[in-house]
Amino acid sequence: MALAVAAGPTDVPLLDETIGANLARTVAEHGDRDALVARHQGLRWSYDELAARVELLARGLMGIGLTPGDRLGLWSPNYAEWTLVQLATADIGVVLVNVNPAYRTHELAYALGQSGCRMLVSAPSFKTSDYVDMVELVQPELPALERTVFLWDDDWDELVAGAGGASAEELADRRAALRPDDPINIQYTSGTTGFPKGATLTHRNILNNGYFVGRGQRFGPEDRVCIPVPFYHCFGMVMGNLGCTTHGATMVVPSDAFDATHVLETVEAERCTVLYGVPTMFIAELAHPDFERFDLSSLRTGVMAGSPCPVEVMKSCVDRMHMHEVTICYGMTETSPVSSQTLPDDSLHHRTATVGVAHPHVEIRIADPATGATLPLGATGEFCTRGYSVMQGYWDDAERTAEAVDADGWMHTGDLAVMADDGYVNIVGRIKDMVIRGGENVYPREVEEYLYTHPDVEDVQVIGVPDERYGEELMAWVRLRPGAAVTIDELRDFCRGSIAHFKVPRYVKLVDEFPMTVTGKVQKYKMRQQAVVELGLSEAH
Repeated sequence: MALAVAAGPTDVPLLDETIGANLARTVAEHGDRDALVARHQGLRWSYDELAARVELLARGLMGIGLTPGDRLGLWSPNYAEWTLVQLATADIGVVLVNVNPAYRTHELAYALGQSGCRMLVSAPSFKTSDYVDMVELVQPELPALERTVFLWDDDWDELVAGAGGASAEELADRRAALRPDDPINIQYTSGTTGFPKGATLTHRNILNNGYFVGRGQRFGPEDRVCIPVPFYHCFGMVMGNLGCTTHGATMVVPSDAFDATHVLETVEAERCTVLYGVPTMFIAELAHPDFERFDLSSLRTGVMAGSPCPVEVMKSCVDRMHMHEVTICYGMTETSPVSSQTLPDDSLHHRTATVGVAHPHVEIRIADPATGATLPLGATGEFCTRGYSVMQGYWDDAERTAEAVDADGWMHTGDLAVMADDGYVNIVGRIKDMVIRGGENVYPREVEEYLYTHPDVEDVQVIGVPDERYGEELMAWVRLRPGAAVTIDELRDFCRGSIAHFKVPRYVKLVDEFPMTVTGKVQKYKMRQQAVVELGLSEAH
């Protein structure tokens, strides 16, 4: 019996260079092309201009004493300056620590303290958060944090001007001493329990992942990539920024945080050819009341990732947004992030029912969660991956690293998946999200996909809630289309006779929104907590 294991192509070699060396090659070839357009800031930089700014900031950071391996925190929504700091720290071997813009003081202190940041670069504020006050509150807890610079203040202006910085020769010497396997980035994964873990990534990890995600979309220097996903996350800084810089494409930033109107306006105004997003972002764009008035005909491809893509949403992206070559990516922060991707010429079925095939230079397999043994094709098990993309480890946490990456180098993702005979993989849920109702395994994704086919349903999330009789029962949280009048009973009737009785949700809740992370991922554990209280299920819990 054939086993569920596959390896991606290796005909195109891995990039064996640092981020700085790769950027220099791109600048030499495409210096006069647009590198970065920040529409909300009115900024437009060519690759030559970007490189000059990166060099000045790199020299400024060296001048204040940062050395290879030091950690620098970056706490900001999407601005051009985020990308500058990303590239400048990589240029001098300083490890960039991404800080989630939604963090509050407790989480901020944890990330900066656990990683041992010597310096923090921060926006002064974001939405209702006053970052200046919050940094002042946590500073006494952080003896390692020597300096904080806020964007656009006098200290920042001096830094970006290279004032008092290292010489060009000193910077060149520093660059030459760096190696592709040096750690360059720490990203904290938002655990649903316990403290976040700092996935530590190298030049080789993220440079190559950005490059091959771009190749998977046939990127060229003429492409213009609209990036509404957060830079602090792999989707933005790796698949977005490094996906562009490795191919000479243009990074187009519509706003500091996601806004459907800004995205649609930006795609039209900048003639973007590529659009990134998580499914909830595409759902919001497609549901925009003025959607039809935007000219999106320049779009060709893009990436939908971050959580499973509803079939109907993917069809709409192809039909209504002109994204005929749109690809699905699957991954996680710990794998830089992408492990599998659909191909531009794949059938609509493959692009809606799967997350593609193994990425170049990456191995994937489906393993028995209990034994770790590789399962046969067609069997449901844990998605595991191995290759250049797997993180160095969790920062200063050998125990949790060993729990995630086994002795043979396989990263255990915690996701349940099935590999078909053709090597395409379908993610059926999280091991922790699987609902066991009266001994029957139910994958919420399957029920969600069915409910999406109802004409009045705009978005839906299915969870398991405690039940004294069956152990667990299904609950659907449903967001209706504007003006829809379908009732809860009608939604249940829609399921009966079409899906197995044990998959019909016992509870249905109509909602305006779901609890979300800042990256647009639905927080099902919060939905469960809320449901237990609202339904009075604490005794069965």
